[in-house]
Amino acid sequence: MRSFQELSAFFEKEINTRFFPTQPERLYDAAQYILGIGGKRIRPILTLMGNEIFGEINADAIKAAGSIELFHNFSLIHDDIMDKAPIRRGQPTVHIHYGESTALLAGDVMLVRAYEEIAAINHHNSSAIFRLFNQTAKEVCEGQQMDMDFESRSHVGYDEYLHMITLKTSVLLAASLQMGALLGDASNSDQLHLYAFGKNLGIAFQIQDDYLDAFGDPEKFGKQVGGDIVANKKTFLLIHALETADAAAKEELLKLLNESGADKVNKVLDIFKSCGVDDWAKAQKNKYLQEAMSHLDALEVSAEKKQPLKDLAAYLMEREH
Repeated sequence: MRSFQELSAFFEKEINTRFFPTQPERLYDAAQYILGIGGKRIRPILTLMGNEIFGEINADAIKAAGSIELFHNFSLIHDDIMDKAPIRRGQPTVHIHYGESTALLAGDVMLVRAYEEIAAINHHNSSAIFRLFNQTAKEVCEGQQMDMDFESRSHVGYDEYLHMITLKTSVLLAASLQMGALLGDASNSDQLHLYAFGKNLGIAFQIQDDYLDAFGDPEKFGKQVGGDIVANKKTFLLIHALETADAAAKEELLKLLNESGADKVNKVLDIFKSCGVDDWAKAQKNKYLQEAMSHLDALEVSAEKKQPLKDLAAYLMEREH
């Protein structure tokens, strides 16, 4: 089994050379642009890891990994338009750089190319791959719609938010692993354990992301903390604070959500700390991480083959940016 870093270097060559023609230039430049501005490539590498844990990486797994990365970036282009986001990975978003109309088309053509990669898979499990990809794509869209719906609601419950994050973020990580396993002829039990590993790891990843935005070190985080607070974004932290704060703290927190003063972030963080949100978030992250690891441990493969996935999970949970 190769490490995440080794597989990432391998896949990077694929992503930079395989996907788009040159004309119409503006359309395909926009599509290539988002692929070229970085990102950890976690999802496609999980597909390769899910495949390699059961044998040598095959050509169909590379196609599946490509389809996953194309779909993920298609969703990012459209999400950025919906969110009116100006920056992605430290660079202007596609719709800012190329205009909204071209960005929409670039996202669309990426989705088409994702399906072309899926259709090119020549494996006896190709129909199962296609069903899994379709189900996951629908769930990601459902999660994004729920996220937008939550923006206009004054109250969102923890279970609702967890379900939204599972759809918007976790299922694609889970499906990436299962697609690789399917193409490695893994048993149904091992496929389901890998899927559950990815789903729970995705939830832990989002909790960590929410935590870092509020409590991270600005120098290590790479941006000013409190961005979610300034944007009044519903996060695991905010929802837990609203559900556990006493009446006075909850009233103050709701009042702050309607303000935009310079000290808003610090005041909200003070309430978070008074509610124990920081320690709660760490405990929740560890809860889902342990659940993920229990499914990884249950795989019927050697400990040596599981190690790169354990290393990746540790890296994602220990990151400070």
